[in-house]
Amino acid sequence: MSTTLITSDVVLCLDASDHIYKEGYLVIENERIIEIGYQKDLDSRRKFDQTVALGPRLVMPGLVNAHTHTPMTLFRGHVEGHTLFTLDGWFNTIRVLELKIDPDLISPGVALSCAEMIRTGTTTFVDQYFWMDRIYPEVRQSGLRAVLAYGIVELGKEEARKREVAAASAFLESLQGDPLLTGWLGPHAFFVDNSEAAMALEKELAQKYHTGFHTHFATGQEENDYCREHYGTTAIPQLEKMGFLEFPIIAAHSIGIPVEDLPIVANKPFTVCFAPSSGMRNAAGIAPLDKIREAGVNVALGTDNVTNNNSYDMFKEMALTGKVMALLKLDAAAIPTRYILDMATMGGARAIGKEKEIGSLEAGKKADLIALDLNEIGWAPFGGQDFYAALVYAVSGYHVRDVMVNGRWLYRNSQYQTLDYLKVRRELEAKHDELMRKIKE
Repeated sequence: MSTTLITSDVVLCLDASDHIYKEGYLVIENERIIEIGYQKDLDSRRKFDQTVALGPRLVMPGLVNAHTHTPMTLFRGHVEGHTLFTLDGWFNTIRVLELKIDPDLISPGVALSCAEMIRTGTTTFVDQYFWMDRIYPEVRQSGLRAVLAYGIVELGKEEARKREVAAASAFLESLQGDPLLTGWLGPHAFFVDNSEAAMALEKELAQKYHTGFHTHFATGQEENDYCREHYGTTAIPQLEKMGFLEFPIIAAHSIGIPVEDLPIVANKPFTVCFAPSSGMRNAAGIAPLDKIREAGVNVALGTDNVTNNNSYDMFKEMALTGKVMALLKLDAAAIPTRYILDMATMGGARAIGKEKEIGSLEAGKKADLIALDLNEIGWAPFGGQDFYAALVYAVSGYHVRDVMVNGRWLYRNSQYQTLDYLKVRRELEAKHDELMRKIKE
């Protein structure tokens, strides 16, 4: 058993009791937190295998990015002035690039995404894309915790359905027992590009592997229009009839989710992933967050891909959440800062069924934490704004100086510990140049 004592000027737990320890400490044993408290109460005679004095830092839970597509960092900058939320917009920008991709182009984009998430304080993320066999080795190397959803698009075609479901099954099998990586299913969009026949097979896999679904939902009204035409109801009641709501579902975007359907999912393992940067950059709108919150539906926060964000900084996403809701509701207190922080931490943990393991700093939970520099700009005066307001509105991911996942440092004193950022970036630049040459051929 290896024990580490971490001391810090502030330990912000974001637990149910909102514990904040000024001049606080944590004791970590292997991968778990075993104790949190005030430094003044710590017995000076106690011995630890390692002591880390962080000094002017604020230690808090690592952030959970509940919706992204890591390989798409390769496409950053290629959709400016376009929307990915229409078929034409997506096909004329991203699909023309994806058609030229071979698997060798995938890895550097994933590695760079992991580096950017680590740098800005994300410790867990939820991915959805194709080529998962090229994605998970890079994520494993980074040391991040992740839910990796195998992307499925079959457009009602039997051959594609059989191929993709078989590949998804093999992928889920390959991650069984992994301590940090969890396999999920990633139907791109129920009813839209995943037929009922595909959904039935996906449900069987979810039952077999006790896993969940990470999907785009209600980016417009396609699912609802389809279900009204074919079943006489909207998509959520139809998903309930088909038995899908018994499984964890992350419904990314949910811009067009019917408010009257929210009570159906309020007591289900159903999460709306709010992604305001993406919805705004794509000129598509945002989910009715106030109504979703009032209904008691779990809400997480996500960046989406960085081709239409263009940043992995979850602190920016938190700030935008509060600002856009205040603007839309004409109410400065529309969404409390503490709730926004919950979206970025425990909301994401609940979404993936890991709320007993991550999302807050508590004895018994995994040691997934980040430390922000209190000497950086944005915090002062400490007697003015509270820590919640500062974290949501005043600071950014670039205040992060230290990142730990599962008791292991991924970023320490502003230095990467598990990857070489400049090397990863050079590799991405080379692969991007290669892709551009293929486009011109």
